[in-house]
Amino acid sequence: MLRVFLRHGSVAALLVGVVAETLAWLFGILSLQPLMIVLGALLFYLSEYGMHRFAFHAPPLAWPLARRLQHRLHYDHHVEPNRLDLLFLPIWFLVPNLAFAAGLFALAFGLEAAFSALLGMMLAILHYEWAHYVAHIPYQPRTRLGRWIKQYHLRHHFISEKHWFGVSNPSLDGVFGTFRGPDASEKSATTRKLFS
Repeated sequence: MLRVFLRHGSVAALLVGVVAETLAWLFGILSLQPLMIVLGALLFYLSEYGMHRFAFHAPPLAWPLARRLQHRLHYDHHVEPNRLDLLFLPIWFLVPNLAFAAGLFALAFGLEAAFSALLGMMLAILHYEWAHYVAHIPYQPRTRLGRWIKQYHLRHHFISEKHWFGVSNPSLDGVFGTFRGPDASEKSATTRKLFS
């Protein structure tokens, strides 16, 4: 189970980034700022919800290339939710988004803050990828929280795509009104075929 998770390209790239930053910190090459690490993680959790709800579930775009990207990034994952090659964030999406976010941190707070925020974002994305992976494989988490997170996300795929957008952090569903109890939504006919 863990080997399959670690073999995925974006997960491996994230792990390399985390290890590189940690080693640079241990050897005194890089100074990490704990507050910026936390801010980077919080930024990812906010973007996890926002991207999932407003970008990945956006209506199909007119431009064919953009529609293909929408399908690869999310629509096809709803069609085949257990296909691992559609499960993880693709590296061609992940790297530019991390670079852009780190660049914004560098402009606003300086280079050291940007590296710290980048570490927080990478750790949060690894958490997201793990929670998402566990939700879609035939594995029963050992903890009550793990089982709840898995069921929470699976409701988004098998009950209603209009609720339960938080994958690794459902708290923003409560903030933005997309949280529902397990029996609070009628089964949607379009959970597998978005916008069909």
